[in-house]
Amino acid sequence: MEETDSVNKRAADLRQQINYHNNRYHVLDSPEISDSEYDALVQELKKIEEAHPELITPDSPTQRVGAEPVQAFGVVTHPRPLLSLSNAFTDEDMDNWFNRVSNLVPGQKFDFVCELKIDGLAVALTYENRMLTTGATRGNGYQGENITQNLKTIRSIPLSVPASAPRRFEVRGEAYLPKEGLARLNEERARDKLPLFANPRNAAAGSVRQLDPKVTASRPMNTFIYALGWADDNNMPGTHWEIMQYLKSLGFKINPNMARCRNLDEVKTYYHKWVEMREQLPYDADGVVIKINSIALQEELGFVGHDPRWAIAYKFPAVQGTTKLLKIGINVGRTGTLNPYAILEPVNIGGVTIERATLHNEDDIHRKDIREGDWVLIQRAGEVIPEIVEPIVSKRTGDEQVFYMPKACPECGAEVIKPEGEAMHRCTNIACPAQALEQIIHFVSKGAMDMDGVGEKLCQALFEKGLIKDA
Repeated sequence: MEETDSVNKRAADLRQQINYHNNRYHVLDSPEISDSEYDALVQELKKIEEAHPELITPDSPTQRVGAEPVQAFGVVTHPRPLLSLSNAFTDEDMDNWFNRVSNLVPGQKFDFVCELKIDGLAVALTYENRMLTTGATRGNGYQGENITQNLKTIRSIPLSVPASAPRRFEVRGEAYLPKEGLARLNEERARDKLPLFANPRNAAAGSVRQLDPKVTASRPMNTFIYALGWADDNNMPGTHWEIMQYLKSLGFKINPNMARCRNLDEVKTYYHKWVEMREQLPYDADGVVIKINSIALQEELGFVGHDPRWAIAYKFPAVQGTTKLLKIGINVGRTGTLNPYAILEPVNIGGVTIERATLHNEDDIHRKDIREGDWVLIQRAGEVIPEIVEPIVSKRTGDEQVFYMPKACPECGAEVIKPEGEAMHRCTNIACPAQALEQIIHFVSKGAMDMDGVGEKLCQALFEKGLIKDA
């Protein structure tokens, strides 16, 4: 009974964490953890739910894709969901995926189409009677934001298509900002004393989700179309490759690096080539998407949960670098959790200067044997969020310090406890100023009351002046 309660509690905790990070990534465009850390949380929850299907809840993140759309734009319901892909991280993962698919369709031979996985914002474009009528974000996979006017400003998106196109159809693609465009945009923002965009993906998301389409039009956005979502015409080509060539003939921009592969060995060769060459690309890519070419076979294989069995994303390795961990700081969250983070000597990894890294909790710090003063291996997993992989033990001088969580809250001085069965330490003072401030910040955020023009800095200023005390 105790074991069941423990598993149930862990599943609930994972659901809460994943939903929180979904919101940070898909709605706020401000992720706090790396893709690999997020994937690990999802995989752990999937394993628990597979072993204990009675624990699956309707709101479990394994039962949905992404996060709810924000309400600043109109909501578009996708006629066919824009679903996610399962991930592979090694050649062995690819072998396992291939074997699973082969066992489902014994005796059938099939080829593949490989495409670079562009790091931008997924969009769906609907055409009716030759005209672009709707452009939407993926959102939660079932409903997205109506950003039609913004997408119309991107020159690679056709506003109309030839008469040979189906009467009604939808294409899907990635809106992205080229690396050169990001550099120019950040130069302009620096001159205007505005915050710089950390990477092309954040810049792309921020550009197409502007309430003023003129802002989008001023930025060098681009697109690649990667799929036909649906069409009224039943006489479409029978392979994904042929469909992509057909869409190209209609005026859509298709990635020129897309390739047909006859077998899994050719798929792996394509992948490893781009692992070595990705820095030469004019845009950010974080992996390769592999699809079975035959549309009939795709339909036969279908889906498992929210993932198509006939496609997979083979993610690129994280970008890594080394630097010195100067100190471990503590942030007190709105629920009283003490969240450690690494303060680093600034290091440039993948074109981004890294000064902070996530540290989950004391147990994780000790498990990795991370000490203050260590030289550490940093990786931008998922090309975005930095994390400490491991200390470089060979560089230790003996001056490094083992880290322990404080006994007193660094904000209010109250006793700190670690509840049994939990990984996080907590401040026991419900009146802790840090908790109160974080609660206020959460209260005004888009995930709660969504107060326009009220952000973290304003909340902090009002709180420090005593003009607001709690949420």
